[in-house]
Amino acid sequence: MADKRDYYEVLGVDRDADQRTIKRAFLKKAREVHPDVSDDPNAEEKFKEVNEAYSVLSDEQKRANYDRYGTADGPGMGSGYVDFSDIFGGMGMDDIFSSFFGGGAPSGGRARAQRRGGRDMAITLTVTLEEAARGCTKTISYDRLATCEDCHGTGAADGASEKQCPRCHGTGFVTTVQRSIFGQVQSSSPCPDCGGEGTVIDTPCEMCSGQGRTPTHEKIDIEVPAGIASGRQLRVRGYGEAGFRGAESGDLIVNVRVAEHERFQRSGDDLLCEVSVPMASAALGCTVEVEGILDDERIAVEIPAGTQFGDTVTVDGRGMPRSGGGGSRGRLIVRVAVVVPKKMNAAAREALERFAKEMGEQVAPRKSVGDRIRDAIDDILE
Repeated sequence: MADKRDYYEVLGVDRDADQRTIKRAFLKKAREVHPDVSDDPNAEEKFKEVNEAYSVLSDEQKRANYDRYGTADGPGMGSGYVDFSDIFGGMGMDDIFSSFFGGGAPSGGRARAQRRGGRDMAITLTVTLEEAARGCTKTISYDRLATCEDCHGTGAADGASEKQCPRCHGTGFVTTVQRSIFGQVQSSSPCPDCGGEGTVIDTPCEMCSGQGRTPTHEKIDIEVPAGIASGRQLRVRGYGEAGFRGAESGDLIVNVRVAEHERFQRSGDDLLCEVSVPMASAALGCTVEVEGILDDERIAVEIPAGTQFGDTVTVDGRGMPRSGGGGSRGRLIVRVAVVVPKKMNAAAREALERFAKEMGEQVAPRKSVGDRIRDAIDDILE
């Protein structure tokens, strides 16, 4: 399996197959080769191949790139897509499908009245500081168990019905009695016929095998509000794991991470940055222009006379927008780095020497050309 086969060949579909056909083919192939049900020693590799083919052909952009360039990576994939982690603690489609195979029976002998809803899912979404400042919309694609499109979540084929399980009589569990040295011991366990649901379907849906949900690739837009900070969570209702046979779906929980910035440090709603100011300008006072965090924002920062290296200047209302703050913003805190010139022409040096003399400062005597030559030769000999 070193050489990748054509993805359409892997799923057994035509190149013009629609998404419904591709999904059906994927589920059929996945059931055949999944390691949990197949005795084939190469089942795991085959399942990964099927999963990879579906992950490309089920995504319109990836499929278009694959059809045109022979690979899912191509023009257009860098925009609107977000890298993220922590789906179900790192689950991929193979784990989602394993959950699909083993997901038919609720745990612990719960009765039908407690039909299992879908689990919440979590992702970590990384945005830039600029995106966090202005707010943005991120399009993400991820794997989940979604409501079956064929049966609309009922788990039943057309014309089929859900009936009370004849084995457990609708309780969802069965009771067994065993003899022991202490007498008869009674125990309860989920009904093997209905999986603890209390009901059975005479003709299950072919697409979802009676679960009412199928593995799928989901694509949704996430609205990131302006001013959001790292650690904030956004909850998207109903976009977690679909519930069993029409039960309520879980939520998608988006954990936001704001990436570090090359110019700004963030402290709450304040932004800290550093500007370089020439020595004379710091001594006499000046105005410097700082590029803000919002688009095309230019901020005039007044540097007072006598500013020292490491001093800070604060500009109110030019930091990060406050989340839900009605347009208010934090502070911009500018740290001044006074720059001392390394090279000066004769006129500048004479002017600086006169300044030092007026201030009563001691300066090193100016070296002659011969002194500088001797110093250079000494450095070479050393």
